[in-house]
Amino acid sequence: MFETLQGKVAIVTGAAGTMGLAATKFLLEDGCKVAMVDFNRERNEELARGLGDNARAFSFDISDPDAVRAGCARIASELGDADILVNNAGILSNNKAEATDPAEWRRVLGANLDGAFFLAQCVMPAMKKRRFGRIINTCSLAAKTGGLTAGTAYSVSKGAMTSLTFSLARELASHGVTANGISPAYVKTPMITEQLNEEQRQKLLKDIPVGRFCEPEEFAHVVRFLASPLAGFITGEIVDLNGGLLMD
Repeated sequence: MFETLQGKVAIVTGAAGTMGLAATKFLLEDGCKVAMVDFNRERNEELARGLGDNARAFSFDISDPDAVRAGCARIASELGDADILVNNAGILSNNKAEATDPAEWRRVLGANLDGAFFLAQCVMPAMKKRRFGRIINTCSLAAKTGGLTAGTAYSVSKGAMTSLTFSLARELASHGVTANGISPAYVKTPMITEQLNEEQRQKLLKDIPVGRFCEPEEFAHVVRFLASPLAGFITGEIVDLNGGLLMD
């Protein structure tokens, strides 16, 4: 009989955002204790208070390896070692290569890629020791398309997240730890509702075969699936979640 997620410890980054919050709620429903990591301390703490005793808010700079080590130590002290890591935090940049300055490049890569790597480094040893672990990375359709609406730094960071997923999966498979990615396109978040204009939104809707944007709960459902003990034979996979916008 397969175990459940009851009592497992999950770290979700970008937890105060639309997608991270949806994933947090589903993992709580499945019995996890969730460390909600987000740079927006005030909103994160308010959300955690509303979600009950099994949700705890933590705020630290995931692009800083020292801050990540300290943050993970606090999480382990308060909740226990992480069984599940959902690397969901990210920032969007719409500038293409020529308009991307060095500061923007470093900022986007730091938030979207470095943080995922540093967090994985921190949680891997305990996962390997227990012979159970789930690392779930939020990738993007932009990795395959070069960015239909997203900029160069963002697209590159998500392509690198895909490669990071493959590398972690290869390294950790024999230790009972899986690493997978979710590659969503145009989830109903502020990236869609605020950072695209109506003309851009309508054009995208014409190009998406299912004719709508992705709901945050649909993303969270894939997180829940990949976190399950029954997903232990799936590793090194990138699950496309794009409504048929790209089929390969």
